Amino acid sequence: MIKAIIVDDETRGRLALRNKIMEHCPTIEVVGEAADGVEAITMINRLNPTLVFLDIEMPQMNGFEMLEKLQEKDFYLIFTTAYNQYAIKAIRYAAFDYLLKPVDIEELKTAVEKVEKNIHQKLKARLDLLKENLLLPEKKIKRLAVSTQEGVLFIDINNITHLEASSNYTLIYLGDKTKITASKTLKDFGELLPSDIFHRVHNSYIVNLNYIKKYIRGDGGLIELTDGSLIEVSRKYKDDFLRWAGL
Repeated sequence: MIKAIIVDDETRGRLALRNKIMEHCPTIEVVGEAADGVEAITMINRLNPTLVFLDIEMPQMNGFEMLEKLQEKDFYLIFTTAYNQYAIKAIRYAAFDYLLKPVDIEELKTAVEKVEKNIHQKLKARLDLLKENLLLPEKKIKRLAVSTQEGVLFIDINNITHLEASSNYTLIYLGDKTKITASKTLKDFGELLPSDIFHRVHNSYIVNLNYIKKYIRGDGGLIELTDGSLIEVSRKYKDDFLRWAGL
């Protein structure tokens, strides 16, 4: 069993999440609930949970501030939140899972399945990245945590030349010819990466504007990247791409 605690200042929120976990997540045992960050710190130090469901928006001490005060962070983390889009984007950049309230049962089950698969991943590096990203304006975020089958990689987004869809995975190509298989869809990356730099040009491709060497006209056309790669532009995305690239 995976020992978990729920941290949320709303009694109804804690109860609703506990009931959903008990009914739909048989590998999770909720061993405690905390109503604020101070109580949570004491409970985490005492119970040493494997998993923490952490509300972001709490009075006096929010979820991020609570994490800052913890000495030991040897647990898996799933954030819960009702809003705050920028915080969500920073969370996604650091490859954390989050659940929007009211918590959807299928999303809860998916998040728990990830915990079961990745329970030994180190938390500190991703928390450091999350802290770094929260301190920056959205367009200044430069590093991205990418979940792969082997673990979590940390990538400077400026090194990404393009991304390619591969079923429910995405192939990420870097400037040094490295190729990474990421456990997210191309749609996920399209929503996450800054739109002033990255643009979808085909159902299967997103390109980095800074690596475009040439656009070759055609029905949809082709993009030649600085590394020699040729990327097809579909008719569906052609006009939008040309406007975005200033061509």
